[in-house]
Amino acid sequence: MKKVIHAACPHDCPDACGVLITVEDGRATKIQGDPQHPVTRGFLCAKVAKYLDRVYSPDRVLYPMRRIVPKGIAVSAVGAGESPAPTQSAESSQAWQRITWDEALDEIAARFRAIVTEFGSEAILPYSYGGTLGALNGASMDRRFFGRLGASQLERAICSAAGEAGLTSVLGVKLGTEPEQFVHSRYIIAWASNIHGNNVHLWPFIEEARRKGAKLVVIDPYRTRTAACAEWYIPINPGTDGALALAMMHVIIGEGLHDADYVAKYTLGFDALREKVKDYPPERVAQWTGISAEDIRKLALEYATVRPSVIRLNYGVQRSEGGGMATRAIAMLPCITGSWKEVGGGLQMSTSGAFGLNKDALTRPDLQVEGLDHPPRSVNMVELGKALNTLNDPPLKALFVYNSNPAAVCPNHNEVIRGLRRRDLFTVVHEQFFTDTTDYADILLPATTFFEHKDLQTAYGHYFVQVSDQAIEPLGECRSNVEVFRALAARMGFNEPCFGESVDEMIDGALDSGNPWLQGISRDRLERERQVRLNFTGQWVVGSGQSEPTEPFLPFAQGNFRTPSGKAELYSEAMKVQGLDPVAAFTAPQESRHGARSAFPLELLARKADNFLNSSFSNVPSVQAMEETNLLEMHSSDARSRGISDGETVKVYNDRGVIFLKARVDGAVQPGVVSAKLNWAKLARGFRNINVLTSEKLSDLGNSATFYSVLVEVESARSIP
Repeated sequence: MKKVIHAACPHDCPDACGVLITVEDGRATKIQGDPQHPVTRGFLCAKVAKYLDRVYSPDRVLYPMRRIVPKGIAVSAVGAGESPAPTQSAESSQAWQRITWDEALDEIAARFRAIVTEFGSEAILPYSYGGTLGALNGASMDRRFFGRLGASQLERAICSAAGEAGLTSVLGVKLGTEPEQFVHSRYIIAWASNIHGNNVHLWPFIEEARRKGAKLVVIDPYRTRTAACAEWYIPINPGTDGALALAMMHVIIGEGLHDADYVAKYTLGFDALREKVKDYPPERVAQWTGISAEDIRKLALEYATVRPSVIRLNYGVQRSEGGGMATRAIAMLPCITGSWKEVGGGLQMSTSGAFGLNKDALTRPDLQVEGLDHPPRSVNMVELGKALNTLNDPPLKALFVYNSNPAAVCPNHNEVIRGLRRRDLFTVVHEQFFTDTTDYADILLPATTFFEHKDLQTAYGHYFVQVSDQAIEPLGECRSNVEVFRALAARMGFNEPCFGESVDEMIDGALDSGNPWLQGISRDRLERERQVRLNFTGQWVVGSGQSEPTEPFLPFAQGNFRTPSGKAELYSEAMKVQGLDPVAAFTAPQESRHGARSAFPLELLARKADNFLNSSFSNVPSVQAMEETNLLEMHSSDARSRGISDGETVKVYNDRGVIFLKARVDGAVQPGVVSAKLNWAKLARGFRNINVLTSEKLSDLGNSATFYSVLVEVESARSIP
């Protein structure tokens, strides 16, 4: 029997693609993009196009297991200051004993009860993030369970919190330009946005705009795939984007190119901004950014006069010490030019604020916590190493990891591993594969892929909501997050009715929201129509091939900002209360060429790989084949001064750790900058990845990670084979 199932890709990508899965006799045999989805338009990214390799990988975790050897197995010799690492991966058959689900759940419940009795419920910490963005399997039954338990709460700030704080400080909400509108743009700035690599479904709209004469400008410290395609690539020193935005506004306002009518009607604090940007003339900013004053002026003038102009801003900007303020400054640009009024104008960083699901119905924050007379403490996921090794009153005694691979993605890797190796830390990992983190698990639970469960899918790069239907039965004994935490709640004796809700009931509850843009969108309708645009004023009609809106969504054409003032806040009292500049300001990152003097002179870009997704897909051979890993990219001048040749092994180090990589001497980075890509630690030399070099320092806004504010030194390691 052959059937085609509609699903939606839940991985951490703005595109949230509609996919069609062909199933024959219970086995998925084909995956393709849904041609009726107005953004997916029938194609998938290279990694998801190979998703059958992931689902049916022989390396899948298929059964619950208990560790029967010490965490990390054997330990190799290491250099001074480095943490020990396993000499073989923990998925070897000698490391695990297969157990039943009943045995696994009973052991977890017993250990949790014992920890709560001796140390209190806050000694237990959940750890999850963007392994799935499905509304149910991302944040629903798990939040109910850990909330009812009274566990420490996780501040999920590792990726986007700084940028979101900066964006909402100006706009009040995470809304942006529809991808479909980019075809009408005439000047497109991709700012720290590798569209061709990680937002590929925006690319056809940009290409259509370029065929009509649009200019694509890329601002990025790394020459990405997108930069290589652009009409103008502008390399910028890491962490200086805020200064560039302020200099652009210096030129725009100084030349009288701002939209005085829009500014007067819909913004707050323009006079203060006018005064502030006087401190950022292009000549001064050129010294920070590495961009000539002439090019800064050219960029500002073109952006303000070639209309409509749009900015695709991505999260790379906010992964520096001043990332929140930088995002805030960039978000002001379409507000002063008035490009929010224009179809094909504005800015897109995230559209996720539009969906407004009933998150209280999903997560049930009202659940009563027994025996806890105060709100549970919050632990920032960025600081996992610190939390595992130094947190007290109570110390962390149990860690439950799902939707994440912290042993690969967390900063200050050596400290994270030191904490995960603790014998007194009871660690449960719910996973699809034997990741870096499973090497330190006591109990390993098998997780479903999105082929194997049903979910509700929103997006942060477009405005379509979808139901993702289950295509196949779970492989082996895999269970979804929803089912795991439902079962654990029963084991712990939590008898509230919400733990018995079905998946369909949870979807219905999520859609039952006060958000008017969800009005008329039900589960039944989504199951019939596959994807539905949010209920803005325009309606979508299907024509020949693709859907077109009768009216485009222009969220701020007439103001309607969701700030306290109802206007775009170029001056923010909330920023002032936080001790920050209420307008905007640039402070050079401490870990940068402009910061404190350091023994480590090179700025490291700890990049995401083009063909992986954070740490996901790193282990799939067909995807690995598309990505060259374990490289350090250098400028020829930096390599030459250190006697380093292309292809040789180099030692990359700072006071946090050391890794060994292969030098790639080419033109992808500017002098003073080196770049390496995130990979699983177990797939890298010495079982370490670039996060041995990154720190737990938090950003200026949002308490986010500062992966791109890192200083290192590099030297030849010819003697090492």
